[in-house]
Amino acid sequence: MATTKLILTHEVSGLGSAGDIVEVKGGYARNYLVPQGLATAWTRGGQKQVDQIAKARRARAAASLEEAQAIKARLEAQPIRISVRTGQAGRLFGSVSTADVADAVSEAGLGSIDRRTVEFSAPVRAVGTHEATVRLREDVTASLTLEVVAKR
Repeated sequence: MATTKLILTHEVSGLGSAGDIVEVKGGYARNYLVPQGLATAWTRGGQKQVDQIAKARRARAAASLEEAQAIKARLEAQPIRISVRTGQAGRLFGSVSTADVADAVSEAGLGSIDRRTVEFSAPVRAVGTHEATVRLREDVTASLTLEVVAKR
């Protein structure tokens, strides 16, 4: 099976973070990573891009550790309430998205998080209490409690 060497331009869960050089199967690169703008083909000239991304990442990382730990403490201190439309027996029309969680965190005044850093262990499709994780940094992950309630 043919593999393709790529430079990640954004963080991809389970694969790497921006600036990493990875080798993936050709179809994954051609059909998902490159069209979504998450990666570019590796070239010798692309090595300059890798160096720039790594330099920017180091600059952000130095200042963000304390900030990430403070945000983690705020997120874990209280549950996040999300109001959604429901049908019979508390089933949702669709599911709660990562964007819904990011918006709810902002509305609760707990800071702003990127929707791409929110992960669910299973889709949230019913009213009740659910768990989600937020990757604030590579080494800082917050556990989030979601209270999904029906809109009145």
